[in-house]
Amino acid sequence: MSDAVEVFLDAMPGETRGMIFRNGYPEHLLIERDSDVPQHRLGARCVGRVTEVNAGLRGAFIDLGAGDPAGFLPLAREAPIRNGDRIAVEVTAEPRDGKGPVLRLTGAGEGTPRLLETGPDVAARLATLAPGVEVETGLAAISAGHEAVEAALGMTTVIPAIGLDLAVQRTRALVAVDIDHAPVAGRDARKGREQANREGLVQAARLIRLKRWGGLVVVDLIGTGQDGEMILRTAKAAFGGDPAVVIGPVNRFGVLSLSLPWRLRPIEAVLGRTLEDRALDTVRALRHRLLEDTATPRLTAVCPPDEAAVAAPLVARLGPRAALRAQTGLPPGAARIEED
Repeated sequence: MSDAVEVFLDAMPGETRGMIFRNGYPEHLLIERDSDVPQHRLGARCVGRVTEVNAGLRGAFIDLGAGDPAGFLPLAREAPIRNGDRIAVEVTAEPRDGKGPVLRLTGAGEGTPRLLETGPDVAARLATLAPGVEVETGLAAISAGHEAVEAALGMTTVIPAIGLDLAVQRTRALVAVDIDHAPVAGRDARKGREQANREGLVQAARLIRLKRWGGLVVVDLIGTGQDGEMILRTAKAAFGGDPAVVIGPVNRFGVLSLSLPWRLRPIEAVLGRTLEDRALDTVRALRHRLLEDTATPRLTAVCPPDEAAVAAPLVARLGPRAALRAQTGLPPGAARIEED
């Protein structure tokens, strides 16, 4: 049976979100904001200036014309790159954890560091990830975005029908996946553990994609003495056919290790509950009400003054039915929508 795939696009002033759901679960969450640095987007092409060649790191730091952090270009031992050189590069991994974007050399460059071509936008990436699937917008997309964000910021998935209890956490060194199983009455315990391990790998891969994590992944499977070939086949199918994914064998402790490429900013770095996040939440809530209630002549978002200052130019783009009012004394994130 083929998977059921749903695609949603929520484009509003200040931010665009794209969501892909597979079999009812959110799998991809793409977020693009007006405040994003275009030189740092995955796939962006730039002219850069080499500011430092670092032999110890086997790479060079590149000024992309966007300020700090600089981009990092991995280099082969004898790469003919020198300080001050102008080169053409493409972003292969977005900034994370205080590090700049990772770059790929595409040729020679000239002139000042600058953006040549933006990377694919959210709509283009959705079309690549789910080709041919109709894209839903409006209220359905806003709701899908809320669900995807909640799942992306969560750490667990529980499927009672098969006794699966899954936890996924990221540390500084690695991503830890813990697959647990609660036996289901009336079912064979061994087969139940095998099913929980298989589904646990599928759900772990989905959550890691949703959270946009990479690096070393360590999976603690249920029990020992697993069918290593079955686990390997399941892991390869769950984590896709990306040639950059490296999967190791299951060790005698029932632990599977993988290495995944970093490409996008981790979701927790994008959704950090900043002033901008809260202002965008206010705009989204107002837009939701405007789409839901088409009869009320005017709807007003009421929020704290600092959030209102950021939200005001975005609310103005929602049309004549949308209004904004600042109210002192409201706690952060406590916006409400009123009818005029």
